[in-house]
Amino acid sequence: MNTLVTRRRFGRLAVMTALAARLGDSAALGIDNSRAQPENWRSLFPGLDQGVQGQPLIYLDSAATTQRAAPVLDAIIDFYRHDNANPGAALHELAQRARRRYEGARQTVAKFLNAASAEEIVWVRGTTEGVNLVATAWARAYLRRNDEILLTIAEHASNLLPWRFATEATGARVRFVDVDEEGRISLQDLDRKLSARTRIVAFSHVSNVVGYINPVEEISARAHRAGARVFVDAAQSAPHIPLDVQALGCDALAFSSHKMLGPMGIGILWARADMLEEMSPYQAGSNMAHEVDIEGEVLERGAHKFGAGTPNVADAIGLAAAIDLIHSLGREPIARHEAALTAHMLETMADVPGLRLLGPRTAERRIPVFSFTLAGTTPREVLRQLNSQGIAIRAGDLSALPLLKRFGVTEAARASCHLYTSIGEIDRFATALASIRRRSKVQ
Repeated sequence: MNTLVTRRRFGRLAVMTALAARLGDSAALGIDNSRAQPENWRSLFPGLDQGVQGQPLIYLDSAATTQRAAPVLDAIIDFYRHDNANPGAALHELAQRARRRYEGARQTVAKFLNAASAEEIVWVRGTTEGVNLVATAWARAYLRRNDEILLTIAEHASNLLPWRFATEATGARVRFVDVDEEGRISLQDLDRKLSARTRIVAFSHVSNVVGYINPVEEISARAHRAGARVFVDAAQSAPHIPLDVQALGCDALAFSSHKMLGPMGIGILWARADMLEEMSPYQAGSNMAHEVDIEGEVLERGAHKFGAGTPNVADAIGLAAAIDLIHSLGREPIARHEAALTAHMLETMADVPGLRLLGPRTAERRIPVFSFTLAGTTPREVLRQLNSQGIAIRAGDLSALPLLKRFGVTEAARASCHLYTSIGEIDRFATALASIRRRSKVQ
């Protein structure tokens, strides 16, 4: 194999080549081969190949963080082995390579989102920092007393607290749009609460509790008619469904790498160029300005003015590798597999006595995220007993307490799948839940 490919100088080709090697065939290079099927995808994730509590690991906590694929890990290690340097276009060879790979990753993300330009892609540590950046650099600058921000009661804490803090600093206020009995945003209540005072509407594309895909295009159109900006928390949607920011009609959107097979500690904020122009730098330091002297500086343009300090090059490359992996496996095969997982999970959970599902009970407009309670057992006890059988889920208030209260609970358990989940794992999970329920009745 030639040296450039061996060292993965060409990101997408590198991931495809590594993918082919891991699958043991040339499927990832575009050749039809039955071995490149969902049942083989699990082999790409070394973290899944282990036992927990003496049982094979079943990982159903992907909504919190996904497992990492070997090609993603390879891409990160390759950078540190061969191109490790602080990026610079006019510096030494390694610095130039680092810059090319860093900016190449930005281009990959821009294409992934169908952004108008890579200059609209701001690197952040994750969705939470993306929300904070807009809530600080935009909202605190433009909000005035009695202005309003519209959120929904379904928001994750990371898409609630930054806006609340912004209103407390400016004299504005937060209003909350309600959801229906299954957690879908109420468009009627949105219309009632939109007004001339609304400056921004911020909401999750997909709830981390109910997994429902909210109609971003419709919400954006209604908000814009009222003269408001639109911010979308895409932390749960980016891993599962194609995103086209131009078609969605929003003004800003953020997602995290670690929820879509990439490394922790990096994510992106996308914002329209005009909105980025309205925002002052979130942090100051090197790389976000040039000609810095004791009397002044010249800010970088677009997304680059938010890039203070030494960048997280390796993890940007890792995120780009995760995006390449998704494209290599194929959006359509992934969507079909996850639709099958969703339908099967809903069917099997419906058969577990005493289980109450929070959210829609049909697979339409849904991703494989399932929050529930089990009669006779607390969510944390469900988690404990499943963990003893090697099954990883999440439990607690899921950082979405207002939504849980809307459902009449303060805690829930949550199982979530990704492309590496199998039907057999769902069956084992459902069997374990039924067993927990039987034991709770005996006690």
